[in-house]
Amino acid sequence: MFADARLINFIANTLALLAVAAFVGAALVWVAQRPYFSLSRIYIEPLNTEHLQYVSPATVRETIAGEFRGNFFFAQLGEVRALFEKSPWVRKAQVQRVWPDALRVRFEEHHPLAIWNDDKMLNTWGEPFSANQGELPDDMNLPRLSGPEASERLVVQRYAELVRWFAPLHVRVQEVHLSPRYAWEVTLAGGLQLSLGRDPAADEADLHGRSGALPFAERVERFVEVWPALMERLDGRALRTVDLRYPNGFAVTLASVNDDVAK
Repeated sequence: MFADARLINFIANTLALLAVAAFVGAALVWVAQRPYFSLSRIYIEPLNTEHLQYVSPATVRETIAGEFRGNFFFAQLGEVRALFEKSPWVRKAQVQRVWPDALRVRFEEHHPLAIWNDDKMLNTWGEPFSANQGELPDDMNLPRLSGPEASERLVVQRYAELVRWFAPLHVRVQEVHLSPRYAWEVTLAGGLQLSLGRDPAADEADLHGRSGALPFAERVERFVEVWPALMERLDGRALRTVDLRYPNGFAVTLASVNDDVAK
């Protein structure tokens, strides 16, 4: 009899605690849903840099318009971060709550390195992204790189090698094209076109291009070494094309006299 009484008391106490917990939980949910906690402010800050060049409050508002969900308590920060990272110039975003009605968002921007396949850009990590090229500074003259899908890092690697080789000659690399067969075509300042042939890295599972770096560099180095003597010998005549696919030399085509006069 006493055991039954204790059991009844235990059940009654448990139900009472559950009722109190449910009441407190409902009260907390009710309070959390009050307009006071609606997210009404977003603090925008740079991540790892002193200022933001491309990301602005206007672009952020445009990105989240009509898609933002939740308030201070119920907003899912992972979903919010993914939403902000849809903004064209945003590479990464970090999001944290700021009591009682705000978010602090730190942005890492894409820093453009080159135009990629005409309609996209590559950042300094070699990653493609889509953004309005008209927002680039007027004095920013990006090189134009192109290649097959998933070849971005290899093309950036080769571009960096070319820039390094031609820097002592004060010659700018304007375009680098990788064909579907992994053959290289390069355009230098002034319109000089170089044919470097097929990249040995095309036969290796190495998107960073390390396997073909040495043969690629040898072809360029051979041409760079004779550049000063070649320019002196040409005595002002301009080169139109240079074919570097030969194992022990290269072939050149001179621009026509009319082209030289026009320049």
